[in-house]
Amino acid sequence: MSSPAEFYHSLPPISKAYGTACLLFTTAFQLGLYNVFYIALLYEYVFKHFQVWRLITNFFFLGKFSINFGIRLLMIARYGVQLEKGPFERRTADFLWMMLFGALSLLVLSAIPIFQAPFLGVSLVFMLLYVWSREFPNAQINIYGLVTLKAFYLPWAMLALDVIFGSPLIPDLLGIIAGHLYYFLTVLHPLATGKVILKTPMWVRKLVARWRVGAPTTQPSSRSSAQPERSTGVAFRGRSYRLNDDIQLKMCLMTNHNKGIYQICIFLGEIKCPEQSQVF
Repeated sequence: MSSPAEFYHSLPPISKAYGTACLLFTTAFQLGLYNVFYIALLYEYVFKHFQVWRLITNFFFLGKFSINFGIRLLMIARYGVQLEKGPFERRTADFLWMMLFGALSLLVLSAIPIFQAPFLGVSLVFMLLYVWSREFPNAQINIYGLVTLKAFYLPWAMLALDVIFGSPLIPDLLGIIAGHLYYFLTVLHPLATGKVILKTPMWVRKLVARWRVGAPTTQPSSRSSAQPERSTGVAFRGRSYRLNDDIQLKMCLMTNHNKGIYQICIFLGEIKCPEQSQVF
């Protein structure tokens, strides 16, 4: 049995980097090193006050330390790693582009009023789950040791569990939409028409090559039709914790139209926006 250090070093680069960043962001938050208000995706502050870092930092906050935070890290370690070591093996640039395309799609979707969300990390993780379910549709997944179903239905089963346990629908739904959009443009549409609409940009390939991340890759001419399948699997067997709650955070953006001050109300505590004079 490998040690935790050996397991960590064996992880593929993109999944390892994203999971590590999420862990560091939450650790810093738990230590009181920053207020999550300053990393939340608030478009008013992005466009009016040029706080463009919010477009990136919101993807790295998965919530407070909790069983649900741990489950999300495990989702990255399982589904992200299986994608990167399976269908995206020796295609590090393509996997990175999938993550970037998913993040850009989520930013666009979150600009729609009904899809507004201050943090999109959960949605990005759920996108990984959706793409994994399409790449390994026949894998057998066991949920809680009670229900066994094909991986193709896993995102919808987890979405249903979230609704049952009272978690917000929007984060999971955003992840499904972004994941399906990517899968449609890269797999379904090319199979139906023979035309590839979404290709990994050359600058992403050069970036990966320059950083020497992952294995050397060559641009594939077509998607491999035969992908390895996982015949069995277990998804979070054990006590009945929520699978994809709302980061144990119930976010509500309260706007004071006279002063333009936001408050982020957080379940299990509150994190309030400082006075306006301290923000700018």
